Amino acid sequence: MFFKQIFEPKLAQYAYLLGDSQTGEALIVDPQRDIQRYINIAIENNLRITGAAETHIHADYLSGLREFAESGVRVYASDEGGFDWQYEWLKGSAYDYVLLKDGDEFSLGALKLKVFHTPGHTPEHLIYVVTDKDGNSVLAGDFVFVGDVGRPDLLETAAGVVGARDIGAEQMFDSLKIFKDFPGDWSLWPGHGAGSACGKALGAEPYSTVARELRSNPALLASNKLQEFKDYILADQPEPPLYFARMKRDNRIGPPVLGSLPKPELVSVDTLTSLDSKDDHVILDTRNWEDFREGHIKGALFTPMDSSFNTIAGCYVSENESIYLLVDPSELNEAVTDLIRIGLDNVVGYCTPAMLADAVETGLELEQTGQISIDEYETLRKQGSAFALDVRRAEELINVGRIPGTHNISHTRLLAKLDELPRDKTILVSCRSGIRSSYACALLNSSGFEAVNVAGGYLSWLESQPARTSTSTK
Repeated sequence: MFFKQIFEPKLAQYAYLLGDSQTGEALIVDPQRDIQRYINIAIENNLRITGAAETHIHADYLSGLREFAESGVRVYASDEGGFDWQYEWLKGSAYDYVLLKDGDEFSLGALKLKVFHTPGHTPEHLIYVVTDKDGNSVLAGDFVFVGDVGRPDLLETAAGVVGARDIGAEQMFDSLKIFKDFPGDWSLWPGHGAGSACGKALGAEPYSTVARELRSNPALLASNKLQEFKDYILADQPEPPLYFARMKRDNRIGPPVLGSLPKPELVSVDTLTSLDSKDDHVILDTRNWEDFREGHIKGALFTPMDSSFNTIAGCYVSENESIYLLVDPSELNEAVTDLIRIGLDNVVGYCTPAMLADAVETGLELEQTGQISIDEYETLRKQGSAFALDVRRAEELINVGRIPGTHNISHTRLLAKLDELPRDKTILVSCRSGIRSSYACALLNSSGFEAVNVAGGYLSWLESQPARTSTSTK
């Protein structure tokens, strides 16, 4: 069997390409939307993708299942979960598709795949047990991860389905009984790794075994009694990124067919600066924080090309906005690809940092973003003339600590909660170290608030405490 795990680090997501070298057939499991990369891998290994399968309706990225269906590939998807969690775009369509239920089996050359319905993370969730001459492999999707299991609260916390978190936890508890019955030497191949928001404690290892997870996975160790499991699995789950609800919706009703990547036009700096008065566009500035805060185009968002780019863009950009990028040409394709993976397809133009620097040399004035030290922060906070906002996750404030008097809104949920913030006070934005707060600060300024970033965040405040205590006791 040909077997390849394909990792996308920014989304901490794994897809799997399986192939029969004798027949040349291949199956891709849990593909993202830009499918050409999977096709290329297959071609490089003398394979052709004849099937595409999915474990569940994803919340963190747009699926590539429809793209494969459009290309004539047979697709496999869940027919479990009830009326509300069907693949609406697939049922009754002219695509070549197979809807799967618990216990179904299908083949790919000499490979045999058996389907198990494992609700909990989502009602329709499936896993695939792959059998060949070398043994059995569990393609587990978001059911069991290395060191964790799929969070059961997303339908409620991300998609607004009231009461779904408790039902999901109970379903996951029952589904884990299936996993516990698998032989210990079966290999486990998860749908996500460390950094994914689809669980709370995912490990960085790319694979595991059933025995290892039964021995060391905290969620599985807590799964002997229902209430104990519910208490564990529902506690301390991070607030889901704002765009997750949109991904759930689009993957259920059908992502728009992409075909090829958008090709944004090179535009002038004047074009970007003339967008100030419009409300149907957004400028994503991918430079580093020091360059951004020292001078950026009015209204631009701070979205550096790092591991958070997808998340910040997904949480701060509305789906119908036209997107302009300030990006180095060498990173343009990466930025566009990242955006279409989360359904932000309307990338219409880009400008380069070099062009912006030239415009500044000839007199262009840019906006600046304020940044203050922890001492300045304490002075302003105690004066009562500012509003202190901590944009870490709620469980961080509970489990790690907080600066007294701060209000809390997670940076990934901030766009939906702007009405909760005062417009007549300066907003002092902090996080753990000053990184997440920089994203949030730029969003607030672009939305008309006066906001400044607190350099060093909570860690700087902690470091300052002994000195303050020492001074105050003299």
